[in-house]
Amino acid sequence: MSIKKSFTIEYDFHASPQLLFQYLSTPSGLSEWFADNVNSRGELFTFIWDDSEEEALLLQKKNNEKVRFQWVDDENDSDDYFFEFKIMVDEITKDVSLIITDFAEEDELEESKMLWDNLVLDLKQVLGAS
Repeated sequence: MSIKKSFTIEYDFHASPQLLFQYLSTPSGLSEWFADNVNSRGELFTFIWDDSEEEALLLQKKNNEKVRFQWVDDENDSDDYFFEFKIMVDEITKDVSLIITDFAEEDELEESKMLWDNLVLDLKQVLGAS
């Protein structure tokens, strides 16, 4: 069993925190950029891509600020691993940033960061915020 490392990436957004939060926390919003389709039953979200399906538990949700998910069938069965979307607003400039925290194995770190870069690019296009 290999140990995953935490990594954090920050992206600037030209969108309101409220609008951005809708795309990070709702099945319809997430299916616009994160997965082909997303369904939820309470705290359990099902993410669907082509022929694969993954389930994640919604661990935390703070309106217009943060959403944290944990994959249900992570081989490592570790409660330490999650992925999180955090919205930060600069108090002076009012600039909006999306901070993503995720975990990856050391040899997959760069690949994981590139995947997030591509996903966030899709999100920016959906929001018209690129």
